[in-house]
Amino acid sequence: MNWFCRLGILINLSLIVFGVAGCNHADPDFRSSLKRASDSSDAPTVAVTHPTREDLSRSVNLTAEFRPYQEVEVHAKVAGYVKQINVDVGDHVKTGDVLAILEIPELEEDLRKADAAVITAGQEVNSAQATFEETNQIFTRLQAAIKEAPGLIAQQDMDTAAAKNRANEADLQAAKQRVVEAQANDDRMRTLLSYSKITAPFDGVVTKRYADTGALIQAGTASNTQSMPLVCLAELKRLRLDFPVPESAVAGLHVGDPVEVTVVSLGQIFSAKVSRFSQKVDSSTRTMLTELDVDNADFRFTPGMYAIVQLTLSQKKDALAVPIQTVSAGEHPTVLVLDKDHKVEERTVTVGLETSSMAEILTGLSENDLVVIGNRSSIQLGESALAKEMDVRKL
Repeated sequence: MNWFCRLGILINLSLIVFGVAGCNHADPDFRSSLKRASDSSDAPTVAVTHPTREDLSRSVNLTAEFRPYQEVEVHAKVAGYVKQINVDVGDHVKTGDVLAILEIPELEEDLRKADAAVITAGQEVNSAQATFEETNQIFTRLQAAIKEAPGLIAQQDMDTAAAKNRANEADLQAAKQRVVEAQANDDRMRTLLSYSKITAPFDGVVTKRYADTGALIQAGTASNTQSMPLVCLAELKRLRLDFPVPESAVAGLHVGDPVEVTVVSLGQIFSAKVSRFSQKVDSSTRTMLTELDVDNADFRFTPGMYAIVQLTLSQKKDALAVPIQTVSAGEHPTVLVLDKDHKVEERTVTVGLETSSMAEILTGLSENDLVVIGNRSSIQLGESALAKEMDVRKL
């Protein structure tokens, strides 16, 4: 071995000795970085996300049914035979349109008698008026004569004339009263006869027809259970959409609350507002009847159709939120976060509004925190972890 080889070996040995000594006296920060690098090779990777600002809302989907805004079975006010019926199923009518005409022979005869009674009563008034005027004139003359010549006329004659005058005046007043009574009876007969024309109480559509020409219709009084309606009339230009709100959601329900309605059979979605609710929870279903008013001027919806109502129970704008699966259940909810040293830490939080996917965080987190997503059982508190940030909107 020549001296060049020996010189190379000596130089290499010197470098090794120097390197070992240098490592023993290296900067502590450097050694820490080496240790972290060594440790990181064994650290698990966890999915994390930052809390985000979200508009949150909690809603519930409820089954609803369309029904007419108002619906009535039209009865006759008086008994009679159907002389003419002007409508059939599906016909559209306006308020006051004549639906049917009844024939009531007895009532027509009663009206003729009432008319005659009014005439007779009027004639009796004229006769009584003439009689009264005659006796009153005689009595007035006798009174004038006594004033001019006292004692000329016997007092008995004066008393007789006065009594006769008062009697004739009373007859006149009685005759006038009979005219009033006869006229009232006549008006009543005419009113009853006017009921022979059965009219529509509101704008609507005839949904059923119960009677035909010639049928005997009984008066629709509360005491007559045998009465048969002529037609069923429904207002369809406006509809009611009825749906049951569960007892748990009743406290947050208000008139005017917005809802979204989906009519599955038509593939249509529209917005509406709560119009009214019964303010009473049904004891058998534990729900409260709630209604929406729906414009149906184009008759696109039909009573009996089903719809899905999405009722918003509560909402919060610009809330700090995390995925709901990151929050533990229980009385004191917590989340797992990575601290500044990338170690797993459990942190207690205050939860506000919860939706199906997000939870509002009132206290315990900031937008800069890294919240761990995933199965907690595979993560050890205090251990180091590598962060793989996820987009919360894609979870």
